[in-house]
Amino acid sequence: MSSPPRPTSPPEGSPPEASAPRLVLDRTAPLAVDAPGLDREQQQVVAHRRGPMLVLAGPGTGKTTTLVEAMVARLEGEDPLRPEQVLGLTFGRKAAQEWRERVTARVGGGVVPMVSTFHSFAYALVRSHADPQAFAEPLRLLSGPEQELRLRELLTNSVLDGRLAWPPELRAALGTAGIAGEVRAVVAKARALGMDPLDLEAVAAHAGPLGPAWRSVGQFLGEYLDVLDAQGVTDYTEVVHRAALLTHDPVVQRALRSQYRAIFVDEYQDTDPAQVRLLQGLVGPSASFIVVGDPDQSIYTFRGADTGGILGFRDVFAAADGTAAATVVLRTTRRFGPVIGDAAARVLRTASLAPLPADIVRAHRSPAFVGARYGDGVVDVTTFDSESAEAAHIADALRRAHLEQGLRWEEMAVLVRSGRRSIPPLRRALISAGVPVEVAGDELPLQEEPAVAPLLAILSAVIDPAALSDEMVHELLLSPLADADPADIRRLGRVLRRLERESEPQGRPTPSSTLLTRLVAELAADPSAILPFAPSSSGSLGRDARAHVALEAARRLGRLLHDARAVVADLGSAEEVLWSVWSGCAVRGGSGWPQRLEAAALRGGDAGRRADAALDAVLALFAAAERVEERYSGHRGVANFLAELRAQQIPADTLAEKGVRGPAVRLLTAHRAKGLQWRLVVVACVQEGVWPDIRRRGSLLQADRLERSGLVDAPPAVELLAEERRLFFVACTRAQERLLVTAVASTLADGPTSSRFLEDLVGMGRTEPRHLSGRPARPLSVPGLIAGLRAVAVDPARPPALREAAVRRLAVLAHASAEDGHRLVPQAHPDRWWGLLAPTSATVSVRPEDRPLEFSGSQLSTFTGCPLKWFLGHEVKAEVARTTAVGFGSIVHVLADAVAREVLPADLEVLDGHIDQVWGQLGFEALWESTAERRLVRDAVRRYLHWHLSRPERTFVASEHAFDVSVDIGEHGVHLRGSFDRVELDPQGAVHIADLKTQKAKVGKVDLAQHPQMGVYQVAVREGALDSLPQQVRSDLGLPEVGDPPEVGGAELVLLRLGKGEAPEIQSQPSIGPGVTWVDEALGAAESLVRQEHFPARPGSSCRTCDFTRLCPTKGTGTEVLP
Repeated sequence: MSSPPRPTSPPEGSPPEASAPRLVLDRTAPLAVDAPGLDREQQQVVAHRRGPMLVLAGPGTGKTTTLVEAMVARLEGEDPLRPEQVLGLTFGRKAAQEWRERVTARVGGGVVPMVSTFHSFAYALVRSHADPQAFAEPLRLLSGPEQELRLRELLTNSVLDGRLAWPPELRAALGTAGIAGEVRAVVAKARALGMDPLDLEAVAAHAGPLGPAWRSVGQFLGEYLDVLDAQGVTDYTEVVHRAALLTHDPVVQRALRSQYRAIFVDEYQDTDPAQVRLLQGLVGPSASFIVVGDPDQSIYTFRGADTGGILGFRDVFAAADGTAAATVVLRTTRRFGPVIGDAAARVLRTASLAPLPADIVRAHRSPAFVGARYGDGVVDVTTFDSESAEAAHIADALRRAHLEQGLRWEEMAVLVRSGRRSIPPLRRALISAGVPVEVAGDELPLQEEPAVAPLLAILSAVIDPAALSDEMVHELLLSPLADADPADIRRLGRVLRRLERESEPQGRPTPSSTLLTRLVAELAADPSAILPFAPSSSGSLGRDARAHVALEAARRLGRLLHDARAVVADLGSAEEVLWSVWSGCAVRGGSGWPQRLEAAALRGGDAGRRADAALDAVLALFAAAERVEERYSGHRGVANFLAELRAQQIPADTLAEKGVRGPAVRLLTAHRAKGLQWRLVVVACVQEGVWPDIRRRGSLLQADRLERSGLVDAPPAVELLAEERRLFFVACTRAQERLLVTAVASTLADGPTSSRFLEDLVGMGRTEPRHLSGRPARPLSVPGLIAGLRAVAVDPARPPALREAAVRRLAVLAHASAEDGHRLVPQAHPDRWWGLLAPTSATVSVRPEDRPLEFSGSQLSTFTGCPLKWFLGHEVKAEVARTTAVGFGSIVHVLADAVAREVLPADLEVLDGHIDQVWGQLGFEALWESTAERRLVRDAVRRYLHWHLSRPERTFVASEHAFDVSVDIGEHGVHLRGSFDRVELDPQGAVHIADLKTQKAKVGKVDLAQHPQMGVYQVAVREGALDSLPQQVRSDLGLPEVGDPPEVGGAELVLLRLGKGEAPEIQSQPSIGPGVTWVDEALGAAESLVRQEHFPARPGSSCRTCDFTRLCPTKGTGTEVLP
């Protein structure tokens, strides 16, 4: 793997390129490929000459071969057609390219028919009929991220300019990605249905509460289309809509129908209504029209695909005599044997394919398994205790298949439901286990790649100097761009603080992070500047060699910023700016970041695979920048490039797809696996709530309800479940020889459970699920081999001869080296073994040393209970997946706040209606659980209303009131941040804090008296948490002046899940009183432990529900393995 290629016009000073190789066009005609053997049904399709035909083709039935042979048959034999009279349409550039290449091979080269994607054909049709005077440049097709960026800009401007009367509840959020995505969905659905802005406004008249929003969207659609026309651009949906209109124009339609005498469509189940309308106008009554598809593989509803297209084909494209179109079912599966086929079929159960006749459905779902290359096949269904154990076993299975069974890496794949959720941890686990992995460049948003992050940060700082924050500078200095050491940065920070004190003895101390940011900003403006805080600043560093090293890193970073800004000032493209940064990292002697990555990639091994992944990400970034280069340059080009990257939300939503590099296991989503196959397929992360994922998308504008007739009922959950079944069916049928389906089935009461789909796979007892506890005993990898040899070598119970043999083998591994002297297995040497050296301290502080410590009430509760749990949860961010209990509490708190502030009435039925709108998004594992919790949340809201309405002696002050106060504790103090659920005054004017809880258990009396969270709330009031209230509100309530603390009357827990009758359980904590309190002492103790970085585990009642028991040294599963 080499470094990214330079742009066409590199900045001055770049090394000269080698002379380009001389290219010669090879005009030798390729040899024609013999026709394959076809079964009876395939021959029927090839022999078809006139009228419409529907071909149902399940997985592995040879649909592509059938299409190729049918197209070739129209070019040869009786009454042959000219290539320009034949048209092939499909989805995806790679599919179109493969189809075209196979036809070319079959006819021996020369001119072949057009094989194109729907969008490419529509784009060419629209361009060919465009007014040449209308556009100075050819019409340009927007990518998905570009379209979303345009939408966000137009939405924001429509509010600023006041052109559109958006409803108040939408106005403030119109510039967000969420609203832009909702509007984009409505625009796409409307144009797919052939609807205009006036049609949407007509829908709004009968849309009930959604009427104002839909009216605004209708007006916005008109403005959006005008802007597209003015800029000479269009989007994917719009270009198909306009092409469909053209095919129904009498003049254009006559010309098209006379040209295309044979039309073939692949993957017809993925068509949307606009594409069906395009075909209706394109296909003439005398043309041969063959469509191939499988309704059981319709998985792109989220992109507008409509199964009604293929299910209704026989009637929409009826024969000339009015009868249903001819239908052929390809019944012979060659990809896999009956074991895999039968298991996958059970997933579909009896899913309806109406209005297709029952005999056709039976034939389609009961194929014959003939000639499978790898026999009957194998299906394994396995569950694990945790996601990490699942990933480890998957890696082990792949390595064993490669090393023991001889499968090539590229003959295996791992498929998941959610790329954003599942691909990153699986990718890390596979790479660390020595499994080469290939992830499509657009499977995950590019900005999430670690190697890309510092480059994007540099670009942000280049176009907006204000973006160069303290945090960004710290991350860039530690990144490979500057390559600084954390300890060196701290040394330089201390020097800068000392220099500042010397120059301004009476001034207020500035944090070292801010001084570092100022230094980098000065160096970016003038790379020749050194320390700007003292006249002889270079010498002021004295003999502090480490500070000098950090200063050089800051200088490198400043120079990169300076050079990149110079490229932008010269109107350079985003690609040229990136090249300025990338080439600027390279240094003589080969120690720069690009050179280190290239050297590591060439050496191979684990480090080589990580370097390959980093270089792939950088290459993808350059490719994305190259696509933008043709459209923008200078500041606008870089800004738009960054905006496009950050707007990327949809996997595979790019104009071109990257090819697969080298032998590697493919790791991709099930959606991306459509049309592919491998000998071994692992379908991973099949947990309930993950797969199936039946959450409804787009709940605000509800685009999925839009039809030509108006807004209809939302798709029921059964339809969402049916598509999830089809997606799982597609994933399982990618396997040729072995299918391994894995899931997490936790033993914890509220842990993840395996999906209902696993029960379908097991079915009639043909496959037996198994559960594996823990991780593989010994991974089949070099680290696993070393671990085994070490275990034998140090075990006194083993025979001496065996121990000596293990030592000899370790020595051989430790001294094995490449031609350049690089050690191939350095971890085999005892110098690299853990546990032999004294423990070290971290080089980076848990919290900045020169800043106040930040705590919230809940954090102090966690810390007081168990410092280790606080550290793992809040600092390491090792959180587990969000549970439905969190959603339960969020709903109650939002409604309580709305009632307290009189945004919603204190009416149970009204609030219940709002709960219904969001309840389906919580993702309960079973219907009974959802029903039970739905009843409980209504009870919780009822108790809140009773509590809210039965407090005449209290005066309401605020709800969800945020605070940020400082407490004078320790050297730098403590910041308390958070929010009060409710603030009230009693008749004596004392402040009381109420905290609404949806927990299922009371707090013990002893614990309640010194409940940390309640105590923090009281201290926050004492330290001025209510000072932010408007002065008029304070005066009306009789609160003291700002700076004069009010009297604190106490705090109370309102337990909304508990209570007798209508009233909730109330647990009160008395006032903490004046002076230094137990809360101050608890904060002081926490501050001291954090500064010492000492986080002991404290066993207690919370251990039962702790997420980190496997890491806890007080538990058997978390015992330290090293003394």
